[in-house]
Amino acid sequence: MALDLTSTLHHADSGFEIHKLVVGPVDNNVFVLRCTETGESILIDAANEHDKLLELAAALNVRRVVETHGHWDHIAAIPAMRDAGYSVGVTAEDAAMLDSYDEIIDDDTMIEVGRLRLHTIHSPGHTPGSISFKLEGAPILFTGDTLFPGGPGATKFPGGDFPTIIRTIEDRFFRVLDDDVLVLPGHGDDTTIGTERPHFDEWVDRGW
Repeated sequence: MALDLTSTLHHADSGFEIHKLVVGPVDNNVFVLRCTETGESILIDAANEHDKLLELAAALNVRRVVETHGHWDHIAAIPAMRDAGYSVGVTAEDAAMLDSYDEIIDDDTMIEVGRLRLHTIHSPGHTPGSISFKLEGAPILFTGDTLFPGGPGATKFPGGDFPTIIRTIEDRFFRVLDDDVLVLPGHGDDTTIGTERPHFDEWVDRGW
């Protein structure tokens, strides 16, 4: 049975679409950003259920895969994606968490997706090499496990650090992004910068 792309379409605006699948034992969000002018796409976090991801990638003309970070639940489908010919990128700080990858993603660079451009934002705290992706010219931010509805991602795992993730959210998100920016996290529902910004001091006080 062919994949129904109307069921995966999560958000659409002038020039782009975002498709979403929820996969794996901890309900990871996998996003595909597609340039509607050229048809080219990029997949963010090859988390799990590789058969579904390969079908989605083929249907949407995915050209490459990028990882927000290297935790096990975000990378399980990487071997199958690489075997199918997709290039996988990860930051240098998190690269050792993967068995294999193809390219290193640097901070403050642009990734071209057709006529779209994703700006990379090093977002440490959940892991040392966590990275977020801001769509240039549109209020869209893919945050991985750095920012969720209700606060920052967990910092109890090896390499996690609460003061670092708080500094990331304050300096790299709240000080530079507008309230209308849509936050697309690695698990769960969307939120916006404006929804989360007023609660920053609460997060600092609670310490998680």
